Amino acid sequence: MSENALQARKRLVDSHAHLDMPEFDPDREEVIERAFAAGISAILCPIEITDPESIRKSLAITDRYPNIIAAAGVHPHSAKDFSAESESAIRELAGQSAIHALGEIGLDFHYNFSGREEQIAAFRKQLMIAQGLSLPVIIHSRLASDEVLEAIQEEGFTSGGVLHCFTEGREFAEQMLELGFYISFSGILTFPKARDIQETARELPLDRIMVETDSPFLAPVPYRGRIKRNEPRYVRETARFLAELRNITPDELYEQTSRNFTACFGFDIPEY
Repeated sequence: MSENALQARKRLVDSHAHLDMPEFDPDREEVIERAFAAGISAILCPIEITDPESIRKSLAITDRYPNIIAAAGVHPHSAKDFSAESESAIRELAGQSAIHALGEIGLDFHYNFSGREEQIAAFRKQLMIAQGLSLPVIIHSRLASDEVLEAIQEEGFTSGGVLHCFTEGREFAEQMLELGFYISFSGILTFPKARDIQETARELPLDRIMVETDSPFLAPVPYRGRIKRNEPRYVRETARFLAELRNITPDELYEQTSRNFTACFGFDIPEY
C-alpha cells in the first residue's frame, strides 16, 4: 500500500477551521477533498451568526459533507452586533443536526474590535443559551483569562467545551480543565518562540487535548511564511509536533485527539 493510502486511513481531526471565509471561495471543495485525502477524518467549522454569508456557506458545507460539523455563535470581534435577532438565530440553528456547539464565542482584549463590556455581555448571554440547550461551547480567549473564568463560574455554566487556539498560561489551562473543558492547540504550537505553550501542551492530560488549524490563519511550521493560507490538511504538522513533544507516536496522538473530539462534541466520526 502506498504511503498516501496508508496516511489516508489514519484518523485525525481538525477541530476548528473557518471554511466559510472568503479565502476559500476560489477552491473550497478542493481544500476539503485535499484534507480528506491527507487523512483528516472530520472538521468543525464555526458559523458567525452576524454574517449571513457565513451561515449560508457553512450549512452548504455540512449538507454536502457528513464528516464536517458546525458550531454557531457570535465571535468577540462581532460582539457589538449581538442582538435579540442573534440570539434567535443561534437558537434556530442549534436545532439542526449539523450544529454540535455554540461558538466561537469569548473575549478578545487584544484587538478590542468590540468594546470590553459589549464582549462580556455577549459572551455571558451565549453561555446561558448554551447551558439551556445543553451544548458545549468553543471559547476564544486573548488577554482575558480572568474574565473568561469569572463568566463561566458566575453564569453557572457546566456544559463544557473547548478552549480553542490556546495561547495563555498553564494555570488558565488547568483551571479550564477543572471546569470540564478541553484545550486545543493550533499551528502556534510549532512556532520556535512558543516555549511556554509547548511546555503546557507537553504536560496536560492526553485525554483532554485537541489539535486545529484555525485556518485560513496560523499555518504551522514548516509552512509558516511559505504559504498565504492555512488549510485543514496542515493540521497534521501540528499533530506530529505535539506527538513528538509528548514522546508518543503520531498515530497515538491522532487517535486520542479524535476520541476527544467525539467526546466533546458528541459526534461519531463516520467512515469515508
